[in-house]
Amino acid sequence: MNSYLEAHARERLDAVLDPGSFREFLPPSLRIVSPHLGQLDAPVSFDDGVAIGAGQLFGEPILVAAQEGGFMGGAVGEVHGAKLTGLLQRALLERPHAVLLLLESGGVRLHEANAGLIAVSEVMRALLEVRAAGIPVIVLVGGSNGCFGGMGIVACCANAIVMSEEGRLAMSGPEVIETANGVEEFDARDRALVWRTTGGKHRYLLGDCQMLVADDSAAFRQAAFELMQECHAAAATISLTLETLEAEQQFLQDRVDAFGAAVDPLDIWQKIGLADAANLPMLEADAFVAATAQLRRRP
Repeated sequence: MNSYLEAHARERLDAVLDPGSFREFLPPSLRIVSPHLGQLDAPVSFDDGVAIGAGQLFGEPILVAAQEGGFMGGAVGEVHGAKLTGLLQRALLERPHAVLLLLESGGVRLHEANAGLIAVSEVMRALLEVRAAGIPVIVLVGGSNGCFGGMGIVACCANAIVMSEEGRLAMSGPEVIETANGVEEFDARDRALVWRTTGGKHRYLLGDCQMLVADDSAAFRQAAFELMQECHAAAATISLTLETLEAEQQFLQDRVDAFGAAVDPLDIWQKIGLADAANLPMLEADAFVAATAQLRRRP
């Protein structure tokens, strides 16, 4: 097994894509760095924390991006966001079979917050344009930094999300919630609670991600391909329409109505009928998927 969690961005690209197929755009050798970090005496990265390019997935041409969690936790700045936006805009011209986003990000950099926020909004707009053009966008989440803040919203704009148990997905990170509302609201030091709330199993169970896989790059690769093919097969029924968006909004409202008073994810699991909710988190990904197949919420 080749751990997706422990790999850095380019190792993940090598493991997920067909061998030798990745061709990077704007590589580190060009030294395109943030114009803001140097002014603050902050370290820079020659790729600004994200690798973008073209490759193949089981022989199909795709465009792909991988955020590097090892640089500022994958946080988005002006150049970082511009690379993601440019990749998505390129998809509209080249029309690849899909766009694959390997996301690992704590959100927007505080060092260049305004530029980062604008960049994230541009990424979201470009992603929705790609979807509207009938090109599937698949997101993989399995890095140690999770997928939070603006990039958490970006992930949820995609056609489909693949997560591992170790992956996390949310708008605000545990530390942010605790800082804003106190430890009584959310104890960021309670790692079990953090993963019960934002981790892959809970997100899968509630329908926030479409596939849950083991922490294995090969499993992510296979899941991405399967979802890509499903999106093309169901293109007529999953198009980005007002009716589709309204249905997804109603799905979220129904969830708030059903579980808004819950204080712990285990309360939700029990409410939807999981008889052994306390022990289910110990199951491996495949066993968890099998055990929850009839009870999982779907949009």
